Amino acid sequence: MGDTLTITSSGADQRVYQMVMSKGDPRYIVKLRRVLFAERGTELKIGPLLEGIRGLSGEKIQWYLASELRDRIRNTQVRVTVIDKLARKQYQVEPRQFEGRLLHQLPTVRSPFGEAYAELYLTEPAEDCRVALTRDGTRVIEDIGTLPGLERPPWSSRYLQGLIDVPYLSLTPGTRSGIVHDERYGAFVEALVPLEAHLNGLIDAQRRAEEEQASRESLRSIQRAFREAMLVLPREEYDWFDIQSRSPQAAGAGGAPERSAEASGAEEAAGVPEPSGGEATQRQFFDDAGPLHTVVISPAASTLAVSQSRCLRALPRDRSHRRVEQDLTFSWEIVEGGGTLLSTSDQEVSFEAPSSPVLVRLSVAVSQGDMRCSAEALITVTDNLDVAIGPTVVNARDLPGYTFERAAGELWRSRFDAERNLIVVNNGHRDFVFATRSRALQLRYLVRLYVKELVLKNFAGLPVEQVAERMIELSLYVEEKLKST
Repeated sequence: MGDTLTITSSGADQRVYQMVMSKGDPRYIVKLRRVLFAERGTELKIGPLLEGIRGLSGEKIQWYLASELRDRIRNTQVRVTVIDKLARKQYQVEPRQFEGRLLHQLPTVRSPFGEAYAELYLTEPAEDCRVALTRDGTRVIEDIGTLPGLERPPWSSRYLQGLIDVPYLSLTPGTRSGIVHDERYGAFVEALVPLEAHLNGLIDAQRRAEEEQASRESLRSIQRAFREAMLVLPREEYDWFDIQSRSPQAAGAGGAPERSAEASGAEEAAGVPEPSGGEATQRQFFDDAGPLHTVVISPAASTLAVSQSRCLRALPRDRSHRRVEQDLTFSWEIVEGGGTLLSTSDQEVSFEAPSSPVLVRLSVAVSQGDMRCSAEALITVTDNLDVAIGPTVVNARDLPGYTFERAAGELWRSRFDAERNLIVVNNGHRDFVFATRSRALQLRYLVRLYVKELVLKNFAGLPVEQVAERMIELSLYVEEKLKST
């Protein structure tokens, strides 16, 4: 730390003695120091400091001692105070507190030379999660996984924090940061085997729980993204499952549509279900929508034959995607293209396509007090409507879930199991292994498998070119909604 070390302390004879050591010199000098009054305690002074030590602050010293002398401070109940006169601060050294769940009823680490004490915590994996090796309460090795013979799980898994105190280990002479690899160390490594097996079982169980939780979260994100995407896609083309269903539209521009059970379920996925006309239901406090935050148009993309009409509906949402209903004003406008709107101030309007093919861009502006949100919809007007675009059969089941099947070496990525309403994903495929590098990449990969399977099932019999077009369209809107969820 520095060039010269000076230790001053008073003896039992009330005389003050001083020991001086110099860097690079193994000798030391002890001499009497003349003082008027002898002070209690011991004073240690190092100076001048080396260049690399000048940045050492009182706070860093407190962190170091809290980890280095954790158990010794706890067992002796001493109070250590660090006074930083440069920063004019004072720090109380508190023994380091580990994070995670304290593990109880661990196998005993016993050898012919004695018994070791283990205090271990199971936590979330992180790079700074390490198990320290201590001797009589003083840390010897910061990471036990770096010792020869112990470079293996569970010490290298980064799921554990804590310490193992081994009082019978032999330390290397002249330092306490090294261990003599003798028969005592070999007995300790052998005594750790039952504890390692127990810890590996706990870590495997936590990993399985984490994977199941991640799968549930991924499934919720995927299903919500599909529901949101199918709300803005044409119903007659993507009327699958019970996400949404065709409902009879009342005649006229301002007519309110009759809501079917499936339609209510569709909007429930995106927000709060609206009460039906004949039932008096009471909402919970947290079901009430907040102020206007965003708006979408349903459908936001559609294809229409020339001179035909289509109803479009604005869906206002609050920040939590609940439906906003109070104090709203709507303003519709044809931004680009042609056609006519039978009304421009209702929540649901009817658009009549022009007599020639064109790409029409509609916009709606929704206001609630000082808050204003807008959204756009694209309508492709064509003179030759694809025969495949028409009514589809509604599947009574919800969006399928997914499960994994390991088939390493096989080329299939996924397949749809109609009986169980599941998409079976080959988690042994090289693409899946590549996607597991990050959760976001894996989620996008699963979404594309969903798109592939749903398009192949619901557009069966179409030419390959049209199937590919549907996959591109659906994946575009679903991945955009996936980002927002």
